[in-house]
Amino acid sequence: MIPGYHGKYLRLDLSNKIMDFPEIGSDIYSQVIGGVGLGVWILTRETPAGYDPLSPDAALVFALSPLVGTPLTTSAKFAVIAKSPLTNRICDAMCSSHFAMAAKKVGVDAICIKGKLEEPSILFIDGTGDEPIRFSLSTAAPYLGDTAAETERKIRLESGTDWQIISIGLAGEMQIPFATLSHDGRHAGRGGLGAVLGSKNIKAIAVRGDKRTNMANPNETMKIARSLSERSFTPATAKYRELGTVANLLVFNRFESLPTRNFQEGSFLEVESLTQHDLAPARKIAKNSCAACTIGCEHIYSLKSDKGENTKGVRMEYESLFALGPLCGISDPEMVLKASALCDEFGLDTISTGGTIAFLMECLDKRFIPQGSDLNITPKFGDGESVLSLIHDMMSPNPSEIAQLLKLGSRNAAHQIGQNSIAFAQQVKGLEMPGYHPRKLHAMALGMAVGSRGADHNRTGAYEVDFSEHDRSAHSVALAVIETEDKAAIMDSLILCKFIRGVFQDFFQESAEMLSAVTGSCYTKDLLIESAKLIVRMRKAFNQREGWSPEEDALPESIFAQDSKEESYLTKTRLEDLIKHYNAGRGFSDDGWLSDLQMQCISRLGSDHSTK
Repeated sequence: MIPGYHGKYLRLDLSNKIMDFPEIGSDIYSQVIGGVGLGVWILTRETPAGYDPLSPDAALVFALSPLVGTPLTTSAKFAVIAKSPLTNRICDAMCSSHFAMAAKKVGVDAICIKGKLEEPSILFIDGTGDEPIRFSLSTAAPYLGDTAAETERKIRLESGTDWQIISIGLAGEMQIPFATLSHDGRHAGRGGLGAVLGSKNIKAIAVRGDKRTNMANPNETMKIARSLSERSFTPATAKYRELGTVANLLVFNRFESLPTRNFQEGSFLEVESLTQHDLAPARKIAKNSCAACTIGCEHIYSLKSDKGENTKGVRMEYESLFALGPLCGISDPEMVLKASALCDEFGLDTISTGGTIAFLMECLDKRFIPQGSDLNITPKFGDGESVLSLIHDMMSPNPSEIAQLLKLGSRNAAHQIGQNSIAFAQQVKGLEMPGYHPRKLHAMALGMAVGSRGADHNRTGAYEVDFSEHDRSAHSVALAVIETEDKAAIMDSLILCKFIRGVFQDFFQESAEMLSAVTGSCYTKDLLIESAKLIVRMRKAFNQREGWSPEEDALPESIFAQDSKEESYLTKTRLEDLIKHYNAGRGFSDDGWLSDLQMQCISRLGSDHSTK
């Protein structure tokens, strides 16, 4: 067995109540590493082409990495991989938590769940003691309608505190296509992974184990871990420690790249109302860290009750603040905190929730939605109370017409509304756009357009290219975006937190040294770069199998400059040129298809190891 790995994954067929353990060959580990890379490999092999993401054929994969359980800071993460019910394309999300460490101790490198149970249930996976790994089920009836946090609390109260639990809220039970998975207040948020778990009639998964993995060179691993921890306290991570990600609001506003009122504008006049007072440090009531993390980026803010008393803390990050604030034209921090807390309670992705609400607000402004008798809520830009009411209405047994549109996400809502409203549904491949207005950020525009997950910032980080001094030619921008994608692919397969990326002098070289120390295998910088490119191609290959077409690599029409004298503004021609150079840099066809040779290499990956 290779140090850092268990050499197998757990495959559970819920429909037939069968569990087995397909082996993973050393050649697979050497190429896909773990995390997202391993998860995409498993997902591709466990699902038929063209399957419905909410059907029993669908697989939901929880993938771990060789670094989980080591002293390396920010390594206590797991990846969740599935076909998204929101986009019908591949979706992967990362989550930091003790769940990752407990799942690794079960004695496997991934958990793949297929099929569907007849009744809502809690799934227990137990890898403790000398007995083989086993699973059991109990009814979820007492937990239905509970928040994820309440579900976790109740299960631990009834079954023991040694269980680590991932669960869904009401949105996952209802299979809303942007429902989240949650553990310990942290979320695998984008793309509706919570709906996939809900479609299998699972309310929560509880894991525990006592199987440890060895490190090939513990002394060298500890030396690297100490260095990484020390560097995590340097200025490279100071913003996250001291201010949290909400500090980005002022930065992007200054660069006219803060999406405002459904991306109609790039700056928000009332931005200081959200940052200088009510979301200032004085209002923070706590700071937290993820499991095995030395950065401590989590900032908790107090939320007032209707009587004006501070009653609870709300975890706030930039993406939630932007999506439920400026994107909807809302400057009242109390309303933003309430909306974010509501999304957490129901288990909703804040970006997709805010993005779809902002889209519906613009549709109402343009009178694309008739204000009939069924429209008992009319959300308007700047009206925080209507946002809260609409979220509540969406989760009710009998939602109004506009709440039913909200449940669809912006792309599907636009298809129902018609009138070319898709032009200002701010999404790519069905995934609502994050808080970076691409009108001036050309690298970010390219990264979002070609992203396998859809409109994304975590799988590319291309905005860093836009804020740096670099050649603005299409060729140079495309190569820079490819480099950021490659780095993200390795970080998500190791898995390490993106917030630590700035501490590396030579990311691929240092990552190779980490992996070599943990696994005993001889990794090099060049080998990791090749692995990164393979993982990007594997995601692309999955999407091609599921019906991808070149037209999907695009941005909404309303993003592009129309007769603007601003040379820096993005035009459709400019984006098309960027995409052409990106495809060439990736070795794809001009319009983005993988080559026959690339597809053959992916299809042969692990062909000597049966997974069926």
